[in-house]
Formats: sequence, C-alpha cells, structure tokens
Amino acid sequence: MSVGVIGSGAFGTALAVSLAQHVPVTMWARSAEQASVIQRDRVNRSRLPGVTLPDQLTVTSELAQAAEHDTVLLAVPMQQLRGVLADHADLFATRVLVACCKGIELKTGIGPVAVMAQVLPHTRAALLTGPSFAHDIARGLPTALTLACRDATLARGLQQELTTANLRLYRTGDVIGAELGGALKNVVAIACGAVMGAGLGDSARAALMTRGYAEMQRMALALGAQPETLAGLSGFGDLTLTCTSEQSRNYRLGLSLGRGEGFDPLVTVEGAATARAVGARAGAMALDMPITRAVVGLLDGNLTLTDAMADLLARPLKEE
Repeated sequence: MSVGVIGSGAFGTALAVSLAQHVPVTMWARSAEQASVIQRDRVNRSRLPGVTLPDQLTVTSELAQAAEHDTVLLAVPMQQLRGVLADHADLFATRVLVACCKGIELKTGIGPVAVMAQVLPHTRAALLTGPSFAHDIARGLPTALTLACRDATLARGLQQELTTANLRLYRTGDVIGAELGGALKNVVAIACGAVMGAGLGDSARAALMTRGYAEMQRMALALGAQPETLAGLSGFGDLTLTCTSEQSRNYRLGLSLGRGEGFDPLVTVEGAATARAVGARAGAMALDMPITRAVVGLLDGNLTLTDAMADLLARPLKEE
C-alpha cells in the first residue's frame, strides 16, 4: 500500500508526513526547484518549517510519479482543483481520489467531490475534512477528521488506509453535508476575525459563531445535507477551531479586515472565494444569509465593519 499527495502546501505536507510514518508516500510539488530542495533538505521550510520529513516520504515535481499510486490525496486549493484534474485526467482517471480542500467553486457553486464527478465521472471519490491545523498533524498531535464518501465499502477501506497513530478518521456517506460544513465555516471565520480585529469582544464572536452556524445549517439542509453532519467534526467541530485560532488563514484575514490592515495576497484564503460563491447561490435559492452577505461586502470594500454590524443588529427581532 502507498499514497500519493498532490500539493506541497502546509496541509498536504502535514498529511504526507503523518501517512509516511507507516506507508510509502510520494508528494508532488509544482516547482522543480522547490521539490529538489525539500527532497534534499528533508524539510518544507516555506510551508511547514521545523518538521522533518520521514524517510518514506519522497518529494517530486513529476506529477505522474505522485499519481501512480492507487490512492491519491488532492491537497490543492479549491479554486485550482478543476484545472489540475482536467489537465491531467489521464493520470487520475483510474485512481481513488480524496479531496483535501475546503470550499465552494466560484464559477459553479459546487464543492470538491462534485467537481471531481464533473471532470472525471467514473472516478471513485472521497473527501477528507474536519478541524485540523497542519502543524498539529505534522507534530503528531491527536486530530480527528471526517472521511466523506458515498461508497460505503470504499469508505471503510480508506478509513483503514489513511488512519495513523495521531490521525483518527470518522466516516460518513453525507458528502454534501461534509463539503458544505468545511466550506461555510470559513466564511464565518472571516466574520469572527473581523469582530475580534475591531475589538468588539468575545461575546460578539460567540454570537456570530452561533448565528453563523444557523446559516450553515440553513444552506446545507436546503441542499440535502443531514443535520447530524453539520453537528459533527466537519461542521461544528471545524467551525469552533477556525473561528478561535490565529492559525486559521480565514480568521487572520478577518483580523486584518477588522484592524483596517492589508493582507498578504499570496496567502490562499479559501473562505474569500467561498463567501462570494455562497452569496450568489444563496441569492438564487432565496436563502437569508446575512453574515455571508456582510463578509462579501467587507471583502469587496462595499461595506464598512461599522455598517455591517449595524445592519446585523438592526435585523428584526425573532425567536431563535
């Protein structure tokens, strides 16, 4: 048994490090120079500094080498997933593909498993999601994730294959719920970061997390998700982690918005594109998503934080 990992960002590297403790892993880096340096120095200094790569982890810039394994983890940004699959469909067509990104595609409004189904209709696909930070996984700290897959037999096999000493996987057949939980919580995290960056306090953050969770449920249930999925690791669990730690890039983006500071444009923040995609889809479905709408306004510069909070606080009083 062996695993390929497509993507050498922090999360892809962390998964590769954890898995390589017990199976051979090949990780693909887009840059040949980067792959060579990581392979030589046994550390990914730019994305996961301080973590030594295990001997069973090989780094390459040859995509075919990483894609030759039966199971391939796709640890690329959500907005790049379709392009990677389409450009290399011949390499991925017969593999078991596990998406490791969280988000909604901006152009189509769909999640990673749905994208895989469109590009490679006959592939066997799953999603790995849930509350996790790359450094925790790579350092061997206990982490629990959700493995979402409609094929129960495949899910059980992947659960056994991808569970490690510190990485425990729970499986679900509710792919839609897992996709939406992992995507929508990033939007709420941006909102929570903005509140904390502006100094509005922990009570305001708690209110936003709670009402944001209600928004997550509203859209997910309308699209056919199961409520228990949103209450699990891929929903409530991931929401809790992402909205309370500066390790979250979405939360840090929110902090910068709240403080009126710039944010590094080279840092991938999945929640920014997801907020816009969710806002558009919510409008088409006539769903009330006020926090998502406020985040889009902040990101696009059409709304100040003061105005956003005033709008949210001025909403009609109602039962919870």
